Amino acid sequence: MSDLPVIIHTDGASSGNPGPGGYGIVMQYGAHTKEFSKGFRKTTNNRMELMAVVDALKMLKRDGLQVIIYTDSKYVADAVEKNWVLAWRKKGFKGKKNPDLWREYLQAAANHKVSFKWIKGHAGHPLNERCDQLAVAAARQPEHIDSNYENGLSG
Repeated sequence: MSDLPVIIHTDGASSGNPGPGGYGIVMQYGAHTKEFSKGFRKTTNNRMELMAVVDALKMLKRDGLQVIIYTDSKYVADAVEKNWVLAWRKKGFKGKKNPDLWREYLQAAANHKVSFKWIKGHAGHPLNERCDQLAVAAARQPEHIDSNYENGLSG
């Protein structure tokens, strides 16, 4: 294995906020590309943006990888790149939305070198557009339950 980075593109969508939602992921490693999506019956757009990142990181099969995540979510990119999430953790996520997913993110990212690149959504970036298509299609067929959201555990 070489030192190539894993490139992950993510997007989240919801029809209504809250409403049915989904996420799309395109993962690249060298010449290999895989796509994933998942739809939920009731959630929010920000949860889908963050859950896409969390689930993508959980799919990585080994530790110590360099991971570059492209997202059109300022919420997710800024929280990590500006270290807000670390300050939130120190305060027990008091008053913050989605503490369940932020905790999962911190755990999933802990064994990797993760960086985020924010890209403008709906601006013609091919892989961001593909993730959007996957997310919207998944939201139209919501087969899963975002139980933390539906049970009021998401802040």
